[in-house]
Amino acid sequence: MRKLLILIPVFLLFLSSCKLIRSNLLLKTKRDYQYDKLTDSLSNQDYRLSPNDQLQYRVTTNDGFKLIDLANTQANLIYRNDLDVLVESDGTIKLPMLGYVKVEGLTLIEAEKLLEERYSEVYVKPFVTMRVTNKRVIVFPGNGGIAKVLTLTNNHTTVLEAIALSGGITDDGKAYKVKLIRNYRDRKPEVFLMDLSKIDGLAVANTKVAANDIIYIEPRYRLARTIATELAPIVSIISSTILIYSVILRVN
Repeated sequence: MRKLLILIPVFLLFLSSCKLIRSNLLLKTKRDYQYDKLTDSLSNQDYRLSPNDQLQYRVTTNDGFKLIDLANTQANLIYRNDLDVLVESDGTIKLPMLGYVKVEGLTLIEAEKLLEERYSEVYVKPFVTMRVTNKRVIVFPGNGGIAKVLTLTNNHTTVLEAIALSGGITDDGKAYKVKLIRNYRDRKPEVFLMDLSKIDGLAVANTKVAANDIIYIEPRYRLARTIATELAPIVSIISSTILIYSVILRVN
């Protein structure tokens, strides 16, 4: 009986360090994980177009004097709404009169200039404006059971703004351990670690988010609460076993 009582706390500590405890948490990293380095160039980097981006654009002539009806084969100059195009898996978009144009990897300004050059073959001083309408990021605000997918209308949204749009960091979130995970099609993701608990962290918090970024705020580990909620059934079984064992000993 004494050995059993000694083994119970050891067993609970073992469970607290294995995958049975808080098994719902995502995107864990090892203690010695080597995070990618955040640089000033990354913080100031403009968003670059990638496959599955939904673009809304318009074309005008004479440096923006009149809108062009791109849906009309005669290209009459009338006022109309913007048009939507999708960046295909090969990085191209299909445009009226131009056909397929490669835009993957370009910033919005670079893409606008490219289309202005291409449309200059047809129109006088074309002026192109473009924006991404389906840029989304996933935010885990510090609670393992809560996550939000944000559709961003601002193409220059920062990490701090994305966290604010998701409702801020929860009470259990570690502001000093915020991970920015950036996905790529052709290489492994980059993982950046940010400390937003101090005013000095404002510089990295102003890093612009890209489509499909993941902002993961690590939850605080509350051992007592975890044991009370997740280990309650196990503790109940152990207690019942000890009780039955004690009764058997008394009967014998």
